[in-house]
Amino acid sequence: MFFEGKIQQAHPEKHLKSIVSLAVVDVKYIFLYVNIGCQGRISNGGVFNNCELNDKIQNNALNIPEPTALPARTEEVPFYFVGDEAFALSENMMKVYSGYHERSSKERLYNYRLCRARRVMENAFGLLSAVFIVLRKPMLLEPKTATSVVTAITLLHNFLRKGNNAHVYTPAGSLDEEINGIVRLGNWRESNNDMASILPLEIRPRRASRTAHNIRSEVAEYCIQEGSVSWQENYAYNKTYRICCGNRCRYFYPVETS
Repeated sequence: MFFEGKIQQAHPEKHLKSIVSLAVVDVKYIFLYVNIGCQGRISNGGVFNNCELNDKIQNNALNIPEPTALPARTEEVPFYFVGDEAFALSENMMKVYSGYHERSSKERLYNYRLCRARRVMENAFGLLSAVFIVLRKPMLLEPKTATSVVTAITLLHNFLRKGNNAHVYTPAGSLDEEINGIVRLGNWRESNNDMASILPLEIRPRRASRTAHNIRSEVAEYCIQEGSVSWQENYAYNKTYRICCGNRCRYFYPVETS
């Protein structure tokens, strides 16, 4: 399950407003939770901290499994969501290490692995805007109406992804594919060169607890030891990369070249 936040601009050009879409997506690109309609000028973390989902997480009301040790390790790690840089690092929310890190460092490889997970959300949002072109430009609608439109789109997306004809909605090649660490970019990216209405939210620095930092460090250690994969070293040393982790992310993937 993956978190992401995007801004959907709305209403007349001279007085642009925005609504914020906060979502949880699973590995099958299904939206499990969507919070749409909070007015703009607020960070992802601010939206998350004030939504019902966060309340349920804090009150242990989501039936999330108990913390468990990663394979072949002893320290217990809680199950967590993956968020972008605008979210605050917490025990239930992991994000990338900020700043530049040397190739083959645990921080850089952890960031790569986390961005692979975040790419699921990026593909889900990208597919929405590629198929439903109303999302590609500011909507000339009142925020309340625009909220209803975006809600309907996510529901329709889920219906099409779950149906027997999902292959028609997302034929082969529509979404990013990764083989041995090499990414073949999805066709939706060709349709989304101009996504003026979907923007990343503001990043605001937030202080994280020592426990959250320790959990991230444990996951990073796992990524370079017991949980390492052979092709992640190609990421560390290959010089041919392309930015593939959203509008803002500075981390790279090895991509298929012609």
